[in-house]
Amino acid sequence: MTAIVGVYCKDGVVIGSDSSTTFTIGQIGIIEQPTKKIDIIGDNVIVAGTGQVGLGQRFCAVVRKAYEDRIFNKSPIEIGKILCANGRQDFASTGVTMDSYGALVAFTTPQRFHLFEFATHDFQPEQKTDRIWYVSMGSGQMITDPFLAFIRQVFWNNGVPTIQEAMFAVTWTLDHAISVNAGGINGPIQMAVLEKNSNERLKARFVREDELSEHRQNIYEAISLLREYR
Repeated sequence: MTAIVGVYCKDGVVIGSDSSTTFTIGQIGIIEQPTKKIDIIGDNVIVAGTGQVGLGQRFCAVVRKAYEDRIFNKSPIEIGKILCANGRQDFASTGVTMDSYGALVAFTTPQRFHLFEFATHDFQPEQKTDRIWYVSMGSGQMITDPFLAFIRQVFWNNGVPTIQEAMFAVTWTLDHAISVNAGGINGPIQMAVLEKNSNERLKARFVREDELSEHRQNIYEAISLLREYR
């Protein structure tokens, strides 16, 4: 089971996930183990997936091959179509049916950042923009989507957030999903961002635990203010 959240920001992209994977026999869950659900390819591509672990490995290989073939110099829509076509072709080669895997991919083209959703039901690409700038995927979507709607109403009422605002929101959303789900979504939270570094180059990196702790402190203060309002 999985909870993944992606946010297209004014100054970059934020993608976060839980860390739990479930071992099954048939449809019966046996045990849960922590696993890595976010990958950084090269220095400016982030991939997070929901579904079978093996399919995630294969899609990361597809993205890595595209990175090596320098397709990320094309237009963002063309890049999305190529990753979709190559991913579907790879899955079809072993008889994988649709509704088995979905993904979020953040990447850069010259001087610009992008976030694409590859929907689980048909793997078709959708680019996130300043009209629809956030997305959640996985079995926890019924928890994360309503919470993100609350976040948008309260904190994003003026439109697309900054990276720092998105990190705060993604941390709160995933912590909420982990705390209230009925099983299969667990910490620790993983998070990666695509942002400008000190040299003004767009680069992907994993978020440190001390950064998450700072956002959790802000979340605690926000909750305290709501309690005082009551």
